[in-house]
Amino acid sequence: MTATIKSPLAVAPEEVAGHDLLKGKKIVVTAAAGTGIGFSTARRALLEGADVLVSDFHERRLGETVEKLSAEFGNQQVESFVCDVSSTEQVDALIVAAAEKLGRIDTLVNNAGLGGETPIVDMTDEQWDRVVDITLTSTFRATRAAMRYFKGVEHGGVIVNNASVLGWRAQHSQSHYAAAKAGVMALTRCSAIEAAEFGVRINAVSPSIAKHPFLAKVTSDELLDSLASREAYGRAAEVWEIASVIAMLASDYTTYMTGEIVSVSSQRA
Repeated sequence: MTATIKSPLAVAPEEVAGHDLLKGKKIVVTAAAGTGIGFSTARRALLEGADVLVSDFHERRLGETVEKLSAEFGNQQVESFVCDVSSTEQVDALIVAAAEKLGRIDTLVNNAGLGGETPIVDMTDEQWDRVVDITLTSTFRATRAAMRYFKGVEHGGVIVNNASVLGWRAQHSQSHYAAAKAGVMALTRCSAIEAAEFGVRINAVSPSIAKHPFLAKVTSDELLDSLASREAYGRAAEVWEIASVIAMLASDYTTYMTGEIVSVSSQRA
């Protein structure tokens, strides 16, 4: 019998300390309230020396997020703006408010998304439309608003989108989410070509699975455990492991990258 080889990374490493990758940058993160990738991205940006504006539609949780981040990073600017990404008016207002509160915008992280498990035969038009609207169309709305802002300034900028490996892979009951994330990938590639003339680069991360409390609310533990077991490390990513790649894409270490989708996964995409 062949012994099972357990990876040294089966246990998540300690979070990496900041290295000033984003020192002096002004970062906007959507859907940042709570405990997921958005919150972790905002925190990583602060760890890397940036000032941050976090946005979410849930006002109470957004306030709690600002309090938590401000308590940890009291010497840096942490702003907030309540925004429902399904509203063009609110998304446009978010970009205007962020530029005013932070002084400028260097990076927009489009993190907002909505999933869920529904087989096609049981899916309603409303379920399809809502997932596509929150996951794909909101990314378009925010990208459009940010590109209009960046077109009018001289310093250029960065947009980082949160996609998913489901944009490439097939998974039962995820047609709406997978289609939306595949759309985010296509939007990333096409908008990057247009944004180049404004000095803007647009890339996306494509995580496989990052386990956090919000995800556990919309997905069964059995499915999450099954997906994690297929990863090379036998575990889901920590949210900070995704956030660190987003920080890299927002940094000046990736100035030649645009229109790229970076898979954050421990198995083949």
